[in-house]
Amino acid sequence: QVHLVESGGGLVQAGGSLRLSCAASRSIFSIKPMAWYRQAPGKQRELVAGLTSDGRTNYADSVKGRFIISRDNAVNTVYLQMNSLKPEDTAVYYCAAGSSIYLIEYWGQGTQVTVSS
Repeated sequence: QVHLVESGGGLVQAGGSLRLSCAASRSIFSIKPMAWYRQAPGKQRELVAGLTSDGRTNYADSVKGRFIISRDNAVNTVYLQMNSLKPEDTAVYYCAAGSSIYLIEYWGQGTQVTVSS
């Protein structure tokens, strides 16, 4: 059974930082590209950052230079380090896995990130 469990969301002031974590089932972590998506109220879900099985990364233009996606294979966990947060980063953030960072097969339950101005 596949599980993706996010943690680390919360309320932070603009300019602050948060680190999101996603614990994944071993069955997918080692073979599936992983990604973080987000969905703000009234907006479509969008790709924030992706990480392929061979370590290549991909970031949305809006977060380049501020967010970093990484993985720890020893604990089957993928992280999203978010720095210099802006109010427009407020959204529910979802961990995801699939055959590519755009073809998602599995979603986590989501974690709320709220950035106050």
